[in-house]
This record gives sequence, C-alpha cells and structure tokens, in this order.
Amino acid sequence: MTTIANSNIQDLLDFIDASPSPWHVVTTSSERLTKAGFKALNESEAWQLETGGRYFVTRGGSSIIAFTIGQNSLPISGFNMVGAHTDSPGLRLKPHAAFSSDGLIRIGVEVYGGPILATFADRDLSMAGRVNVRIANGFETRLIKFDKPLLRLPNLAIHMNREVNDKGLKFNKQTELPLLFGESANGIEADAQFLGHIAKSIKVEVKDIINFELNVFDTQKGIIWGANQEFIADSQLDNLASCHAALSALLANKKPNNTAICALFDHEEVGSESSTGASGSFLADIVERISLHLNKEEKLRALANSFFISADMAHAFHPNHAGSYEPCHNVHINKGPVIKTNANQRYATNAESAARFIRLCEHAGVPYQEYAHRTDLGCGSTIGPIVASRLGVASVDVGSPMWAMHSLRESTGVLDHAYMIKVLTTYYS
Repeated sequence: MTTIANSNIQDLLDFIDASPSPWHVVTTSSERLTKAGFKALNESEAWQLETGGRYFVTRGGSSIIAFTIGQNSLPISGFNMVGAHTDSPGLRLKPHAAFSSDGLIRIGVEVYGGPILATFADRDLSMAGRVNVRIANGFETRLIKFDKPLLRLPNLAIHMNREVNDKGLKFNKQTELPLLFGESANGIEADAQFLGHIAKSIKVEVKDIINFELNVFDTQKGIIWGANQEFIADSQLDNLASCHAALSALLANKKPNNTAICALFDHEEVGSESSTGASGSFLADIVERISLHLNKEEKLRALANSFFISADMAHAFHPNHAGSYEPCHNVHINKGPVIKTNANQRYATNAESAARFIRLCEHAGVPYQEYAHRTDLGCGSTIGPIVASRLGVASVDVGSPMWAMHSLRESTGVLDHAYMIKVLTTYYS
C-alpha cells in the first residue's frame, strides 16, 4: 500500500496546487477526463449516449459531473454514484475590492463559508478565479491565477495586542480583514492600479474587464511531512482530496459493469443552494438524461437500486484537544476511511448504508473507522442528505480523517488517501 500511496500523493498535490478556485478545479478535472478519452457534453445540446461511453458535463464553470455508461441493465444495477465538492472555505474579493488608505492599497474581502480566519495571517497570499472580459459579440470568461504572492494580512504586533496568546487571534470581518496589496502610485486610483494588474496578466485593456470572481489562496505548495513522511499538508484538502479520489477512481475504471457517476459540486460550504450546488438540479438532470431510454417504472427501479457515496473529509483525533471528541468515536490518521453518522441527519448515513460501505471496504481490503460528533457541539453537514432527499437513493457519508479542517493549511494521511481511492475504485468496478 505504501508504494501505491506514494504514487498517488504527488498527483493529489499537483491537482490541488493547480486548482486554487472551483473554476480551476473544474478545468483541471476536465483536462484529466479529456486526456483519458472522456467526451465533453453540453447541456444545451442533444446527447447521443452509448453503452461503454465515457462523458462529462460542466455547469457554471464550477461544477462537473463525469459518468460512464455500464454494460449492466440500468433498472437492475442502478447508478453507482460518488459526490464531493469543489469549493473550500476562505476569502473572496468584493466586486469593487481595491481602495487606498494611508498610502497603501487594500483589498476588501468577504468571508466565504467558515474558514479559520487566524490562519490567513502572515501567509504568502495571492488571487485566483475568473474574469469576464468584453469581446465583439458579448463577453468571454478567462481563468486567472497569480502564482507569486500579491496579498498579505500582517498580524498586529504583540506590543499592541498583549492578550493574543491568552484569548486567541480574532479579526473583525469588516475592518480587520482587508488585505495589503501594494503602495498607492501617485495619481493612480487604487481600483485602476488593481485592475491594471489583472488586465496585464490576461492581456486585455482595463476598460475591457467587466467583472471578476476571485479567491484568496495560499501560494505555498503542498508537501509531505512527518518523521516517516506519513502526512500531507496543503490548502483545500477539504474537499479537493475527495474530488481527486473520486475522479481517480472513475478514471481507473476502464470498462464499468454498472453506470458510474462522479459529481463534483460547488457551494457546499455555503449551503449548496445554487444552480451549481447539490441542492440544484444538476445531478437529477444528468440522471434523467442518462435514463431517457427507460420508461417511468424502469427509471424508478434504477433509482431504487442506486447508491450514493458522499465523500467529504472527517475530523481526526487531535491529542492536544482530547476533550473535543465523542468518547469511543476517535478516528485516527492513516487508519482508513471514516463512516460519519448523525442521528439528526446532518450526515446521510444509516445502518444499512454504513453496512454496505463496510462490506465494500472489506472487499477492497481497506480498514475503516466510524465517527460521531460530540452531542453538545454543533455538527457540520455535507451534500449527502441533500442528494439523498432529492433523488431518494440510499446514501452514506464517508471521508478521510484530517487535522485542522477549514484552516488555510490542513493535514491528512498518505495512506488514507490511497485507501479512499482503492475503495472507490472497487465500488466503481
């Protein structure tokens, strides 16, 4: 397993480092799928699907669904589905982001999801996302990614914040999060200077820029760390590690028996309520189009025989904070995929779906763990309950264990990522 793990990890790090925004995730995934022989489809065009065919379709530039048409009868075998999400908690630039203050250009940001804001301080930050530019007949979208550090959130010196080590680092989201971008150039407004930097990067005139959606990201590359190089550190492990595992498993399945779907959604971190989120119609629309040759009863049979694996990350036990975990439910790095349960359906797992995943792990020769959150702490959620309720399919929530979830710099295990790929590959085969 160690050799397999090592071969997967650098590919994971490359995947994440190439994908600092949901739009980049979709582009990176599309490139991998195309290279593997998958055919790109457009939702606005007619489809001609064939048995054994391999396809993918994107929506809104930030969500992607790839699928293969299996040999087995769809009403009997159903859909083998895995879902993950392309977005991560962090900071996003406001529409009119740049302003001057005391000779410095500052960049206004909004908090996206629930990041650990303190982890953004004193990091080498930059910007990535998409820019819409004018063309003769309308507009076109350009992806943009600045590899060099452009932004910073300097800490206030301890001499002016004497209680920082006792009470923790806290930021007022409106007044203390604007990022430093550069010095104000004489006679040039902050907005013009900022947009000029973007325009130069994508080789257009400032006047041609209509608008943008930009993420703040950490320019430090992902690494393998630990005494025996057994851990991984990178940004966006939640949830690009799951995206990479699901995509790798689908790509490994050259001739599937069952129809297999890999769905990577945007906006999970903010509730999934969008056309590109799991609460939207994207997955249901794809299932419908794959099933067009079936009658109503056959489609319902196919859904009844389907299974959905919601792949998101899980909370690994942190020995420095043992009291934060539910007794008898501590899960550990490099000990296998985690089955997540919650009585209030924050996770989609039930006894039957958990048993199905356990048997799948046993068949794949992969260890597994089970997790429940402390009853007196709020529990996060996933796309699992959303998809389960929209499609009415049996579902389970699983994920690789990790430390520092929602930090700008997260950690997980080398073996765990290999385990997740192996069990999902077995599931798809």
